[in-house]
Amino acid sequence: MTYDLLAEFARSWAVVGLMAFFVAMVLWIFRPGSGKLHQEAATMIFRHDKNPGPVPGQSKEV
Repeated sequence: MTYDLLAEFARSWAVVGLMAFFVAMVLWIFRPGSGKLHQEAATMIFRHDKNPGPVPGQSKEV
């Protein structure tokens, strides 16, 4: 493989592949129903605090 062949590949198909991967990841993150999982992951570090706040989807009586 020569440099010119690799440079041509990087300018064309590699860019298309990386853009498709980026779009797929954005769609995966913002898919319907994933908000609950993201909210749980965001509040996970506060779960065992001395006075924890309410966890979404749980009653206050734990």
